[in-house]
Amino acid sequence: MAKQPLLAAAAANDAGQVRRLLDKGAAVDERDRAHRTALLLATRADAREAARLLIEAGADVNAKDNIRDTPFLYAGAEGRLAILRLCLAAGADLKDTNRYGGTALIPAAHHGHPETVRELLKTAIAIDHVNRLGWTALLETIILSDGGPTHQDILRQLVEAGADVNLADGDDERPLSHAKRRGYAEMIRILEAAGARD
Repeated sequence: MAKQPLLAAAAANDAGQVRRLLDKGAAVDERDRAHRTALLLATRADAREAARLLIEAGADVNAKDNIRDTPFLYAGAEGRLAILRLCLAAGADLKDTNRYGGTALIPAAHHGHPETVRELLKTAIAIDHVNRLGWTALLETIILSDGGPTHQDILRQLVEAGADVNLADGDDERPLSHAKRRGYAEMIRILEAAGARD
């Protein structure tokens, strides 16, 4: 297979080469075998300058690869905050979902990226979206964390932004019940103060 210089330059954050290739007419949304665009590869590498150049050149922030990742969804899930902001400014689809049926907010919460969560909560993203596992961002913040300070911060943000503290999972278990079962004392306090029931 022929080498794809734009994709390689993007993944390496070689902004000069990205600019040169784009100026020569490289297809901004060219894809590799996994259907990843240069922008998605730049996002995966946290190659901020390359991502900025690609977005300015019209790269699609919602272009899906073979596993349903997009630059926007990946930036949210992995806390690539600078690139996430660029994606949001370029028209990221807030309703788009990953292979688990979750919006960008859900993995941002469960992976422990409080600044990314804060940025997403400034948008119209659905705070109580339920993924295919039957979980919301709030539920994943409890179920898929160690209950520590980072996830406590995220839980506070979600509660303050109006997340439903009594929305149960697919097994009809509520957030407070999950927190109690795991012994997450501070999360229990946050939830009870917000009117959560188990």
